[in-house]
Amino acid sequence: MGYDLDQLRAFKAICEHGSLGRAAQALAITQPALSRTVQRLEHQVGAHLFERHSKGMHPTELGRALYPHATNLLHQSDQAVEDMAALQGLAKGTIRVGSIASLASSRMLSTALATTLRRFPGLQAHVIEGTWEQLCLALSDHGIDLALGVATPDTADVTAIGHCRWTDTVHIVAACTHPLHALPAPSLADALANPWVITPKGSQPHEHLQHLLASQGHAMPAQVVYTRSISMLKSLVVHSGFVSWCPLSMIEPERSAHLVAELPIQAGVATRELSVFRRTQGRLPLPAARLLEAIGEPPLDR
Repeated sequence: MGYDLDQLRAFKAICEHGSLGRAAQALAITQPALSRTVQRLEHQVGAHLFERHSKGMHPTELGRALYPHATNLLHQSDQAVEDMAALQGLAKGTIRVGSIASLASSRMLSTALATTLRRFPGLQAHVIEGTWEQLCLALSDHGIDLALGVATPDTADVTAIGHCRWTDTVHIVAACTHPLHALPAPSLADALANPWVITPKGSQPHEHLQHLLASQGHAMPAQVVYTRSISMLKSLVVHSGFVSWCPLSMIEPERSAHLVAELPIQAGVATRELSVFRRTQGRLPLPAARLLEAIGEPPLDR
């Protein structure tokens, strides 16, 4: 049984907007026309896809099962249009990429995007920043086509791209004017005696730091600001005398401006492996493949 794309768009719009009126407005069609389209789809399926209520419409169990398939089919259709345009030299697709915060602020992604858009000026880019859990969901829902994050085992939905792996180092850092830099040989205990700013409990960097400190007999710092905001983290380090633990790629602009520097505390140094991820199923869209080519090209300042 084949599905009509207009029917699937109507179905998806009602699922996402919760009512015929809002969905019709989003699709720029009349409410009766939308109702007829969905009724034809339900007739084709042979069952109700929505429960009708006074306050709106909610998908039935069958509707909830159809939703991810409808989303995937519509995405594949849109991607086919973009790919055909690209093959004809029009290249008007969209690069959809996500990144964890510490990589979103690094030079690697911005350089790769700039290279790709310079080569293919008809392309556009949509970049989101989020936690790894948010990026995995965005990949599965076709919100993005590539995600940059810390290397992790593949899942049924998300897989790492083998040739796009690299490492960077994580250090204890402080403002260049911080008193710790004046010590001849600052220790881990010296650093921990200061106020810190780190990511919240449960985040991968927090767990990594906690494990690193525990392996050397230290507890987490006593005075801490927890934040997922990279801007806040940097501001507290640069302007307010806080210490942090972060990858050098994340603070590259501040290091170049001599605002922040890593402390010579070898016990606080760690290495992390990074990778680019994609959906396990389906072909990678051409715009994403163009970006991937740029990411994989040497030299990259990693």
